[in-house]
Amino acid sequence: MTGLRVLVTGFDPFDRDSINPSWEAARALDGWNFELPGGQTVQVHARRMPCAFGAALRALDEAIDEVQPQLVLAIGQAGGRSEITPERVAINVDDGRICDNAGCQPIDVPVVQGAPTAYFSTLPIKALVRELRSAGIPAAVSNTAGTFVCNHLFFGLMHRIATRPLAGGLRGGFIHIPLLPEQAARLPAALPSLSLETVIEALRICVRTAVQVHEDVRETGGALH
Repeated sequence: MTGLRVLVTGFDPFDRDSINPSWEAARALDGWNFELPGGQTVQVHARRMPCAFGAALRALDEAIDEVQPQLVLAIGQAGGRSEITPERVAINVDDGRICDNAGCQPIDVPVVQGAPTAYFSTLPIKALVRELRSAGIPAAVSNTAGTFVCNHLFFGLMHRIATRPLAGGLRGGFIHIPLLPEQAARLPAALPSLSLETVIEALRICVRTAVQVHEDVRETGGALH
């Protein structure tokens, strides 16, 4: 049977850091192949995205055109979070708290002019959380991907899925991960972290679940704030 192709992306380091766990984890999956029940194979391709408005979307387009995936999992770092957090919604706004790696700091401008206000992920986000928790990995649904380059890439991905469909279909979404312990140790205040090995295993679970689950489970994943 024809193999399924999965694109997993991670970002360059940013904000004066020397490492970004999203890319360290994503690149560990590059070249991973596994077989689904029924014999269909899954091939995982990893690509590194620049942490820069505009450039990230161009790199994503190039990667999708090259790999021609059926599924995209974009991964980003979220300092301060203690869990693996699949994102529910991407919003059409760039509002940089800091400059990106190209020195750009857009404030209150749309990611894509004239596009919808928001897009929902087409990943089975609650199924991902359920499977991660079953494996002993802390996870929760997130209802905000922020307004920096992570959300920028997430919105651009979902806009492409909505407006430029690939033959055979394309699903995708965004997952935030915590800092690595070595990153947290360099900060003046203690922040949560997860080991790289745990994050890699979490992404393997997410890939396996996302390629097999097309209709999400119906269970609580909301938040009060």
